[in-house]
This record gives sequence, C-alpha cells and structure tokens, in this order.
Amino acid sequence: MRRGVVRRGVVRRGVMELDEYLPVLEKANARFAGAAAEAVLEHGWAAPVPGCPGWRLADLVWHLSEVQHFWSWVVKTRAPDPSTYVEPPRHPDDELLGFLAAQNAELELVLAGADPAERVWTWAPQQDVAFVLRRQALEATIHTVDVEQVLGDVRPIPTAVGLDGLDEWLDVMVPGALPDGPPENAHPVVFHAVDADAERTLFPGSKPFPIAALTGTAGDLLLAVWRRVPLEVLTVDGDGLQAAAMIDLVRLE
Repeated sequence: MRRGVVRRGVVRRGVMELDEYLPVLEKANARFAGAAAEAVLEHGWAAPVPGCPGWRLADLVWHLSEVQHFWSWVVKTRAPDPSTYVEPPRHPDDELLGFLAAQNAELELVLAGADPAERVWTWAPQQDVAFVLRRQALEATIHTVDVEQVLGDVRPIPTAVGLDGLDEWLDVMVPGALPDGPPENAHPVVFHAVDADAERTLFPGSKPFPIAALTGTAGDLLLAVWRRVPLEVLTVDGDGLQAAAMIDLVRLE
C-alpha cells in the first residue's frame, strides 16, 4: 500500500525498537535484489508471482522500486501532501534491477539521515518519519517473500519482524480497510505466535467467543494475514473457513 487513508485506529508501540527497522530494511532490500536477479536468470521477467495474482516478476520489481522512490521523495521534501509527486516512467525490463538498486540505496540513505520524530505526510494517523521507517521495512519484508516464492527459496521471517508486522496489520491496516469498525458479521480470530509466546486478536469483542484460533510462527501468521500463504500452513483450532473469511474482510489496495 503506497497511498490511502486510515481515518481512525490506535497504533500500539511496535515490538521492535526504532533503530531496528533500518537494518531490517537493508537486509530485505539486499535479499530482494539478489533473489530477483537469480529469478530473472532462472525464470525470466515474465515469471508469475504467486503472492500477487496477475503480476509477473517485472511488475513486482517495478512496484517495490516505485514505492521506495515515492517514500524517499516524501521524507526528502517534507511535502505536506503527495499532490506534487511526479511518478517515474516505467523502465524497460532490462533496466529494472539497476533502478531497484538506486531506489534501495536512496531510501536507506534518506531514512538513515532523518529524525524519526520529524513530521512528514503519510496516509495514516501517524505522521512522522518513524511510520515510514517501519512501513517500508515491513513492505520490503513481504515483497522479499514474494520474490522468494518465484525463486522457490522462501526463508523464515525473524520472530520480532513477524510479530511487529502482525501488530502493524492489526493496528494500522485493519482500521484503514474498515474505518467504521468491524462489520456485523465479524467474529474474533485469535493468532498465537508460538515462537514469540504471544497472542493477538482480529476483531476483539465483536462476538463473545472467537471463531477460530490460528497457531504458527509469527512470520507465518504475518504471511497468512497478507494472503501470501494459505491457512493450511498454520494449526487451525475452530472454523478455518470462517477464519479465512474474517481475514478476507480486510481488503487492502
């Protein structure tokens, strides 16, 4: 998600410290770039991306590049809104890896030199560099899994990153997708991250009892709510079909 509006929602402090996000972004960028280059050699630019139906590898590389171009511009210019942003022209496939490398380096440099507390425009209630830092670290993490799935070499997401990403999905993405709160047909779904010994709940209080409890690593739970893996990779206690339907209520751009 690059643009959009979150009209309400309370964001809890992440389980990660602010100074941990930039290294996560740097590692994800490096892994994404390396996996993308390998995937191009093995499968070509037209290879489908399982986690992004309808996308080919070239679309995925361009998307992450353009997203990082946009947020570098936001932090550099401190623009009050994105109305003056000029989107870069779509690059030919054979130039995508070079453009990606340039955007990786630029975003990392810009974020490293910015005060996390400084106010900048974002699409969320949190209007500061810290939001951009966290969001871009997690964006790159998810898209790294996307390119790893193309390559057929998916590596585990670190526990802290997975749990922090799950918190962000619950606290930022869910209110953004459902600004008026859970619909009447919503039921709670419990997420149990075994590697973090932590529980989180989607739609808490919407009904007296959860429709299901989903158990797995924090990383797999994160990938499940972002619809990168099916619920079958988790242990499901309760109605798995209804749990999937509850997650599907959170429609993101």
